[in-house]
Amino acid sequence: MRYVYADNAATTPVSKKVVDAIIPYMTEHFGNPSSLYEVGQVASRAVTKARQQVATALGAEEREIFFTSGGSEADNWAIKGAAALGAKKGKKHLITTKIEHHAVLHTMATLEKEGFTVTYLDVYDNGIVKVEDVEKAITDETCLVTIMYANNEIGTIQPIAEIGALCKKKGVLFHTDAVQAVGHVKIDVKEQNIDMLSLSGHKFHATKGVGALYCRKGIVLPNLIEGGAQERGKRAGTENVPGIVGLGVAITEACENIDENHAKVKALRDRLFEGASKISHSRINGDRENRLPGNFSMCFEGVEGESLLLMLDMKGICASSGSACTSGSLDPSHVLLAIGLKHEVAHGSLRLSLSENNTEEDVDYILEVLPPIIDRLREMSPLWEHIMEAEKVNQA
Repeated sequence: MRYVYADNAATTPVSKKVVDAIIPYMTEHFGNPSSLYEVGQVASRAVTKARQQVATALGAEEREIFFTSGGSEADNWAIKGAAALGAKKGKKHLITTKIEHHAVLHTMATLEKEGFTVTYLDVYDNGIVKVEDVEKAITDETCLVTIMYANNEIGTIQPIAEIGALCKKKGVLFHTDAVQAVGHVKIDVKEQNIDMLSLSGHKFHATKGVGALYCRKGIVLPNLIEGGAQERGKRAGTENVPGIVGLGVAITEACENIDENHAKVKALRDRLFEGASKISHSRINGDRENRLPGNFSMCFEGVEGESLLLMLDMKGICASSGSACTSGSLDPSHVLLAIGLKHEVAHGSLRLSLSENNTEEDVDYILEVLPPIIDRLREMSPLWEHIMEAEKVNQA
């Protein structure tokens, strides 16, 4: 049986370059970066180099990069930190969208309990927010706009540069959760007027448990963790040196090959869309073109998403029905509901996320396996029977 890994939005395999780079920092270069002797200073220099690599990839400065345990931590730090800064000035209003990752939405819910007000902007059926809606939502009380760069479920890319320019004009901080975008699309935080940006290494072939927050110089966020001088005193704790080294290598490798990888992965995704769209009663979720190159998201009526995933797994295909963080939930995706899908349609969602490691043979195998699985599930579905009966009535 063929094996196809098509859930790269959940996590990616660690690249060989990253593995080769991090092993020495778990063996001979194991020192604590805060130590003054040479083995510690070797580790310290490695952390500095990785910080420079991340900064270069984002068009940032080295001092603007703070290492974290991943994207969720970076999101929490940026949002809660900006809220605290706003509160000092009497500004307690935040703006986001209804399709954010739960690391953002749950943080917003927590802040609401603390007396902040939050505006949750709608997106349209293409999964994209309108800049004019952001502008209308900004008030004199607004301290932060946080809008994700690219959605983790439907892959749609937001007008980040335009929103950044608007926020700069209005004097409002702008944060973007770019966990799905970094390493896959070109980003320049200065040109796009991004004040803060979150990223996570395991989305572009680094290890899990390491990420970063870009925070524009001049923004003094409250300390995240007290206890030491690490991360310029903002996040105490001995650095995850192997993870940080791997993050630097991975982001450099991804950005050096970004055009080539983008073209290859987009072609594979389009091949998938073309084939899967031939299945009746199916629809593409989100904008057809303005999306991440490797993101395939479709709904198939009369199909239950969890059953679809299990049957694909039996054929050796790793897929998802949405965000990996909520894969255990039986509720329909909040993202799919936000773009206007009915509950019964949203339940039949399938997300495939491809990387440069995938091949045309992988795509062809998916397209060979997928239609019969959907046919089988529909044969067992009372909902599908109801859909077919309704169509007969309408055609009569």
